[in-house]
Amino acid sequence: MTEPKKLFIKTYGCQMNVYDSERMAESLGATGYVQTDTAEGADMVMINTCHIREKASEKLFSDLGRLRPAKEANPNLKIAVAGCVAQAEGAEIMRRMPLVDLVVGPQSYHRLPEMEARIQQGERAIDTEFPPEDKFDHLPERKAMRGPAAFLTVQEGCDKFCAFCVVPYTRGSEVSRPPERLLAEARNLVSRGVQELTLLGQNVNAYQSGGYGLARLIRELAKVEGIRRLRYMTSHPNDMEDDLIAAHGDCPELMPYLHLPVQSGSDRILKAMNRKHTADDYLRVLDRVRTARPDILLTSDFIVGFPGETDADFEATLSLVRKVGYGMAYSFKYSARPGTPAAEKPDVETVVADARLQELQALLTQQQRAGQDAMVGREVDVLYEKTGRLDGQMVGKSQHLHAVHVTDPAGKVGQLVRVRVTESKSNSLAGVPLQGG
Repeated sequence: MTEPKKLFIKTYGCQMNVYDSERMAESLGATGYVQTDTAEGADMVMINTCHIREKASEKLFSDLGRLRPAKEANPNLKIAVAGCVAQAEGAEIMRRMPLVDLVVGPQSYHRLPEMEARIQQGERAIDTEFPPEDKFDHLPERKAMRGPAAFLTVQEGCDKFCAFCVVPYTRGSEVSRPPERLLAEARNLVSRGVQELTLLGQNVNAYQSGGYGLARLIRELAKVEGIRRLRYMTSHPNDMEDDLIAAHGDCPELMPYLHLPVQSGSDRILKAMNRKHTADDYLRVLDRVRTARPDILLTSDFIVGFPGETDADFEATLSLVRKVGYGMAYSFKYSARPGTPAAEKPDVETVVADARLQELQALLTQQQRAGQDAMVGREVDVLYEKTGRLDGQMVGKSQHLHAVHVTDPAGKVGQLVRVRVTESKSNSLAGVPLQGG
């Protein structure tokens, strides 16, 4: 019997990259690979890259440099690069790093089996095209048993062309998957243990296919027997339609959580970013969402130090954050992405941008802490996803996406348990199950 080949995937970036890594592992599984948790002893090491984070290319080349001794010790080791950096800089990766055997973009990974066959013959393979066929038509059915929570990509690409963002160039224009295929994949996932689905897209609330918008898709998925929880990310404020906002109030399977990036609180900077909304537009959307679902937890993304940002612009961002009161938010210092319009503009002085980022993060941390502290003594529903590090401990997510550590020696993965919160930690909650929960 032939020994299975070992595949190690290092994943950077967003939830969609996590989903893509799972699908690439499944695709290569058809060629005899099994996924492993360590690069040591692997037959293929794949780096699934993200171009959103600062210095993404440098981090990739640093990772590849660290793999050189392993490649020299084992010439049969195959090294692959996938994701958005692969899409944007595939030829340069091949030129600078002869140790790389395979480069594949996020729209072409359904071709991995044929690419793998080529590299086994001693060739190098690169595919960073935007193929006309739908990759999802060619991927194998998801067969592995799952944990209780899973991602489901429903939409890819973006047509917004924000001035700082490479997604339209690395992921392409907006494409939505047919609803009947998504419903079939959801049923398949439920049959393998999934109870909670997070619907993914670069601009997920722009979903449109077969007469379905995102709200209708959510309502149909909620009817799938076995699905107990639904979430979605990431959204654009301009695509928060009435029916989607209404779904937050009348679809009990849709959890009270919304990630809605705003990026800045300054209208002048939002215009320079090509966001096509104002701070007031954004706040009015949030007011409508909160009217529909008063207990919703809101999160967001922020960029500080965008070219041209003044002290007044930054103060407008702080003002917006104070008005909203976020449960959590991601904040970054602007860094130019080659090929984007903002990359041609002069940067804000580094020391200024650093100071602004620290001030913003301090405010966001304060809000996150206040929100978590307010949960102490309250009851939440926790879907157990894994065992904890301590004996008798289970770890899962509340309906608000808080990580919760529960002292429950009788607990099992996949249980949905009513829990009383007893403690607020730095980035999580702790609690105990209620009797009969």
